[in-house]
Amino acid sequence: MDSARALILEHIRQTIDVNADDGEYFLSLLRENTYGKKEVALRSDDICRNQLFVTKGSFKVYYNDAEGNEHVAKFAMENWWAFDIESFFHQVPAFYSIAALEPSETLELSFEAYNELLQRVPAFERFYRMLLQNSFISLQHRMTQSLALTARERYVRFQQKYPGLEARIAQKDIASYLGITPVFLSMLRKQELEKH
Repeated sequence: MDSARALILEHIRQTIDVNADDGEYFLSLLRENTYGKKEVALRSDDICRNQLFVTKGSFKVYYNDAEGNEHVAKFAMENWWAFDIESFFHQVPAFYSIAALEPSETLELSFEAYNELLQRVPAFERFYRMLLQNSFISLQHRMTQSLALTARERYVRFQQKYPGLEARIAQKDIASYLGITPVFLSMLRKQELEKH
């Protein structure tokens, strides 16, 4: 078994018990994919047909407002999932777009394969319930931070949530995630460096 498939099985087994046969069946449903830097995996208004599990690289999940300004909702790096939850589960047009921030590799589970998996291995219902609970909790934290924290505090939380990602991706994407300008982010970074 290659390292990417071992990684996703380990990730799954942190939440549910999966025997060898069920693990092999799950792995058989996955498709490997690669993305170049800036390559789009999902465009808003398209239907999200795959869940992406990131095995190498990173992605941003974002939307564009009416003026065309980009707003990064979240990042997904190694061992994270990236997909538009509403679009995938209801097979409706996506609100979010997803794009690779660097050359990236994924294991992908299609909507059809997802449904087959739940039919054959009911334990995955629990895995997805936990995944969605964690996503909802993360969303609540993100909303609260946007409303209650200063830009500097949001920047520190970003560094804690996505360790090492800052050195790998563009400053404009981090600024978009934080809801500040790249110039202000540059100033924050300088202040943080001077403190250490």
